[in-house]
This record gives sequence, structure tokens and C-alpha cells, in this order.
Amino acid sequence: MIYFWRGGGGGGGGGGLCRMKRGASQEGDGEKVGLETEGGDAKKMKPETATFPPTFSVSEIKNKQRRHLMFMKFKQERRKQKMQLRKKRQKEREALGDKAPPKEVPKTIENQRVYDETTVDPEDEEVAFDEGTDEFSAYFQGLTNPKVLITTSDRPRGKTVKFCEQLATVIPNAHVYYRRGLALKRIIPQCISRNFTYLMVVNEDRHVPNGLVLCHLPDGPTAHFKVSSVRLRKEIKRRGKDPTEHYPEVILNNFTTRLGHTIGRLFAALFPQDPQFVGRQVATFHNQRDFIFFRFHRYIFKNEKKVGIQELGPRFTLKLRSLQKGTFDSKFGEYEWVLKVSLSNLTF
Repeated sequence: MIYFWRGGGGGGGGGGLCRMKRGASQEGDGEKVGLETEGGDAKKMKPETATFPPTFSVSEIKNKQRRHLMFMKFKQERRKQKMQLRKKRQKEREALGDKAPPKEVPKTIENQRVYDETTVDPEDEEVAFDEGTDEFSAYFQGLTNPKVLITTSDRPRGKTVKFCEQLATVIPNAHVYYRRGLALKRIIPQCISRNFTYLMVVNEDRHVPNGLVLCHLPDGPTAHFKVSSVRLRKEIKRRGKDPTEHYPEVILNNFTTRLGHTIGRLFAALFPQDPQFVGRQVATFHNQRDFIFFRFHRYIFKNEKKVGIQELGPRFTLKLRSLQKGTFDSKFGEYEWVLKVSLSNLTF
């Protein structure tokens, strides 16, 4: 037994006489050492555990090549683990046969979407009455033919000019004019006097198209879109030859809500109602997650049973910002709908 003095803290308290007891078993795992204080119970000291560095992160590697190599190894290992897990599940399903549980449906934004109560029923009498009396009724009754004026913001640059020129080849009976500083409120009466049915204004930012104002004449409505992902014909790989002057077929997908029904009719009135199928051209407006994707294709008939499509361009994406009653009026216009930022991606 060995005695030693254990001192207290700076205040002078907590000191006492201690004795160290050597464990009886010195073989095997080694010596066991304990401390016993006079007048107290025996307390065993826990052996110190080895301290390891914190979790290692690839981003902490300063060498760029070494960091890239470690990241590629990490991705390869993770891909290998996923493949092994997929094979294991496949073997289990084959072993169970008919008793295997059904495959889980992956969760996507589309199948998790909150149902919109404003979905339009095409056979509804009220919808049919509105279609017969709205601003587009004259077009759908065959009383007017589309005539589109395409213009730009002041002093447009290269890509915006080419984008307008290519839009004019997609939309029949479209004419491109440059504003030269003329206000839109002065342009609209001139368009109405010359029997134009649409005014299309392409805005740009940093020489790239970023906005589109589509005004139906003479009574509106006026829609303002954000334009993104613009690809001209020369930027599209394996594109076809330039489009012909034949009237294209128009396809509108997923314009089912009350607002979408109005926007779909707005796009449909841009094109003549009698498509010329000899040209084999089709313009598609696909609405998904409140983004409208535009594509322009040509049918390629390989034989009597097989058909393919060839993109002609241009391609772009639209997102509705606002819908205004009547013609363009930024100060006193009455807005039917304005985009609001939502924190949820499931309501759109």
C-alpha cells in the first residue's frame, strides 16, 4: 500500500490523504489501479480512450487533383454499393416469386401534387358559355384570322433579333418590326387599325431574351411571361432543315385549370385553325409544374407503321408572371392573376 497527499484547489479546500491500491491480478489485461480516499468509498479510474480525429471531409483536401481523385473514388464506391443492393433486392424478388411485395412508386413532384379544385371540365355548360363569349370567341368561330406583330425592347442585340426572326418563321402571318423608342400605348392603336390580332414584345437582359409580353387585340387579355433556356436553331444538335411556310399543327398539353385554360386559348389563337398536314410540322406547348415548354418539330415517316420527329427550333421555356384584362396598361390595368412566391413545390 502506497500513501500520498492529494492537494486541493487554489482555495485550499478538498485536499486529503489518499492511498493507492495495486490490483491483485497483474497478468492478462495488465494492472488495475484505483484510488481510495479516507472516509469515502473506493473509486476506480477509467482508462483513457484513444482520441480520433473528427469525420474526414473530401472538401478539406487542399490539393485540387488529389481532391478530385478522392471524390471520384467516393462516387465509384457509392455506385458500387447501390448496384449490390439492387442485385440483392432483385434476387430476393426472384426467390419470392408471386409472393414478392409490389415495387414502391418513387415520390415525385407530379404524383405528390396537391389537387387544384379549379380544374376545368370541357363538357361543363358554364365553360362552354364562357368560351362562346370571351375575347377569343371570334377566332374560334372562324370570324378572324391571326395576324401577329413581333417587336422588341429598345435597341435589341444579336440573339434577341435572331430569336424574333425565328419566331416569325414558326408563327404564320407574323411580321417583325423594331420599336425605335416608340411606346407600347402608341403601338397598340396602330396595330388595331391595321387588323393585327396579336402584339408580341420580346424583352432582353444582357443581350439575352428574358421576357415576353403577349397582348391579344383588340380587347385583350395581356400575358407577361418570363423567358428562359432559349436555344436558337444553330444551337440545337441534329436539327432539321428550316421550316416551310405550311401552317403547323398545334398541341397543348396539361392546360386543365381555369387559368391554364385561358392561357391555352391564348396560345391557340396565335396559329390558323386549318393546319396543313402536308408540311408535317407541329408546335407543342407543354405545361408542367407551371413551366410552359415550347418545341417545334417535323414528323419523319419511316414507313406505314413507324414515325419519328425531328426538332426544327427554336426552343424556349415560359413561366407566367401576370395576366391582365384588356390591352397592355402598366399603371391602371386590372390584373386577373399575378404570380406569388410559394414555399411549397406541391401547389402549382
